[in-house]
Amino acid sequence: MSRAELSTSGLSSVVRGKGGPPLLLVHGAGGSIQANYGPVLAPLTKKFTVIAPDLPGSGATPCSDKPLQLDDLSDRLVTTAVEAGYETFAISAFSMGTAVAIRTAVRHADRVTALVLTAPFAKLDADSRARTDRWIELLAVSPQELAHYVLKLMVSPEYLGRLSPGQVAGFAELIGMSVPRGAPEHIDLLQRVDVTEDLPQITVPTLVIGPTKDQLLSTTLPREVADLVPGAKFVDIPCGHATALEMASLWASIMIEFLEE
Repeated sequence: MSRAELSTSGLSSVVRGKGGPPLLLVHGAGGSIQANYGPVLAPLTKKFTVIAPDLPGSGATPCSDKPLQLDDLSDRLVTTAVEAGYETFAISAFSMGTAVAIRTAVRHADRVTALVLTAPFAKLDADSRARTDRWIELLAVSPQELAHYVLKLMVSPEYLGRLSPGQVAGFAELIGMSVPRGAPEHIDLLQRVDVTEDLPQITVPTLVIGPTKDQLLSTTLPREVADLVPGAKFVDIPCGHATALEMASLWASIMIEFLEE
């Protein structure tokens, strides 16, 4: 990717592509653009001009000195896109990033032309909250155990079962080394999110993608989002939470087909 630059929004971002329609990406909690979208950036940038900011505490973006808020992040994302030269844009968002995208589509309705929401939720259910509670606990006490726990949450049991012990150890080590500085603030926001009232207000074409083998967020949550967005299209994808890791090619093709319609 091209060199990251810090917008006046305070978000470090890159713009990459060959002049196609603008597509703003929003990554998830404990992730980054590279971690959550890296494997699909090449096909996306062949079709779109991708605007790729890292949220506070990820990539080169400084940590926030106060709790993260959806309204503030929404405004900062829009500022990043406008400063890159794009007054309107589609948004592809992943996991916690979908809540930011949803708020942006309502708060800045004149800016957003379409939404792709992968592994979204209106608010966490009890089971998902319990899993994120454990994530927070391990962030503070055991980096090694955290890495193995996150790996099990992010991929499907089938994918994990195909890995050799050495591959599991390698993945866990990579996860442990790449936990962003802002992960605690990301997960705090993840647990506070409630965009239930935003969803019926969305007026742009919306695609909801639900990973059918998600081990982090309950698999019923994406369908609940789709049911509340007027006219939303829903598609299952047979993988765990980390769609870019397990199903990069399929995920990219689903997004591109919808956005080109």
